[in-house]
Amino acid sequence: MTEIRLLVLDIDGTIAGQTNDVSDGVKAAITAAQAQGVQVAIATGRMYRSAVRFHQAVRSPLPLLSYQGALIKDPVSGKLYRHTPLARQHTLALLAELAALEATGQLSIHLYIDDQLHVREILADTREYAERSGIAPVAVGDLAAYLQQGKIDTTKLLALSPDPQIISDLLVRFKQLYAPEELYLTQSVATFFEATHPSSNKGAAVKYLAEDLLQLKPEQVMTVGDNFNDYEMLQYAGIGVVMGDAPAGVKKIADWVAPSVEDDGVASAIKQFILK
Repeated sequence: MTEIRLLVLDIDGTIAGQTNDVSDGVKAAITAAQAQGVQVAIATGRMYRSAVRFHQAVRSPLPLLSYQGALIKDPVSGKLYRHTPLARQHTLALLAELAALEATGQLSIHLYIDDQLHVREILADTREYAERSGIAPVAVGDLAAYLQQGKIDTTKLLALSPDPQIISDLLVRFKQLYAPEELYLTQSVATFFEATHPSSNKGAAVKYLAEDLLQLKPEQVMTVGDNFNDYEMLQYAGIGVVMGDAPAGVKKIADWVAPSVEDDGVASAIKQFILK
């Protein structure tokens, strides 16, 4: 087996569970992997500012892959490696398509602009999301009107609904409307519909980090995730590990299924494939 040189970890459901923090057991396993020369990176759908503390918790020396890879930036130096926002016309089209569901209260829409969360108004689900993310949302009223005020780039669009079926239906519907070359569409949890630039997915981001920045091959990379937005990076890596409580559709592409996040599954995966 080729030696793993890069370990890329998702945050929510992978290294952070109910406590919204990295456990001591997972930290210890990551530190042990780093002591063997394995570099560790974070790849997340989270906002950059919300993910920085996890990047610090695992003591990563690498750029942080945030917003599914739409924003790649080094928290230490501040160097921006990549920012691939949504095309304006696609953001406006999505807002128009989602307007009816938003008006009836079936979902709420989050736009991420300049690493800030912009919403029409601050509803209960937005407050809950913001509290877990450790950020302050900005209420701007009509989102489409706000976007048309000037040159405003949207890094990611997120639609939240308490009804997972609504999210599933949106994914099916929009994947019929838009080709993969136009939009990257995914879900990070059952109640989140997410849209980014077509080149902004974790697989592309991990490939860029591994091959362009570190001169590594896919077989030298191990990725660990728990949901559909991890799909591409799990497929890219030489070893793709999926958490035990992941959806069946994600588990089917796993090279190995780890215990759940609450059982320190990442620590088990590191012991299985990296520690000598």
